[in-house]
Amino acid sequence: MTTPESAGPATSPTALAAGRGRRVLVAGVGNLFLGDDGFGPEVARQLAGRDLPESVTVTDYGIRSMHLAYDLLDGWDHLILIDLLPSRGRPGAVHIVEIDPAEVGNAAPDPHGMAPHSVLAAVGSLGGELPPTVLIGCEPADVGEGIGLSPAVSAAVMPAVAAVVDLLTDGRLTERRPGDRLAGMARSGDW
Repeated sequence: MTTPESAGPATSPTALAAGRGRRVLVAGVGNLFLGDDGFGPEVARQLAGRDLPESVTVTDYGIRSMHLAYDLLDGWDHLILIDLLPSRGRPGAVHIVEIDPAEVGNAAPDPHGMAPHSVLAAVGSLGGELPPTVLIGCEPADVGEGIGLSPAVSAAVMPAVAAVVDLLTDGRLTERRPGDRLAGMARSGDW
């Protein structure tokens, strides 16, 4: 699923109250020294300035993938991961992908690995359980050495922010029961 081009209307604190109570970790990941790989950290930075429910924690993990894996052991109800997706030929396209914990599997922790799927797989090896996870991903234009997002990926930051806020406010995360799927999202096989 691709998010709309516009960032959408501002969300009121009243609408955000619907997400209170369930602990949600919003994790931006990526290397800001590799161009568009700084997408996740930039979206997290933009979200950190928003009025979000107390139950939502936004963190820029950058390249500290093992820190994210260990933080996931703290019993979160939901994870929203923000990162790049492999390119499909549409730089700047934002996709929302539901990650199936059963498809992630388990892997030994790799303190030098930064691939998000490896980090998520390490959670089980560390004795934890991956919470229901949604990836807000963007297709890159340039991941070469350098600081700064390409124009296409820079333009995708606010639609990604809007996608996260929508997930936090529309009840899809907080009203789920174990085993429920999020309607209208791509599956983790697309990741």
